[in-house]
Amino acid sequence: MDTAKLSESLKRLFVRDLEKLQKEIESYRDESSMWVIDREIKNSGGNLCLHLIGNLKTYIGTGLGNKPYQRDRVFEFSGKGVKKEKLLSQIEETKEVVIEGLDALEKYQIGDSYPMVIWNQETELIYTIVHLHSHLNYHLGQINYHRRLFDKR
Repeated sequence: MDTAKLSESLKRLFVRDLEKLQKEIESYRDESSMWVIDREIKNSGGNLCLHLIGNLKTYIGTGLGNKPYQRDRVFEFSGKGVKKEKLLSQIEETKEVVIEGLDALEKYQIGDSYPMVIWNQETELIYTIVHLHSHLNYHLGQINYHRRLFDKR
């Protein structure tokens, strides 16, 4: 498989799942419930959303697309009360950044190393991108459960 074909498939998957993230955030009826934590649930739906935005803008936007982004990972997990409209706007921006970043895949060979060191060692490009997609889906599922547990009816 060439990187152009891979890029198109990955864009479809990431956009599909970022649209699911938008739908989850839109589905919170009570905006304040996005930020609830309780007992063993340490990350709210809102914080997980911020985390996904920061992760994808960093590792696909900056890592592949050379798009500048200043990540605030601490705020991703500690910030509270970001308005739903702002989160939705940031998800939309993230979709655009991901598309641009994945367009840059065409300058790489499938067996190349990922251009950033993430886990204190070089990793293959394809491994890292598949990891980023599975990371998105892992937290997307957590957000879905968080919403269903804590959103007031």
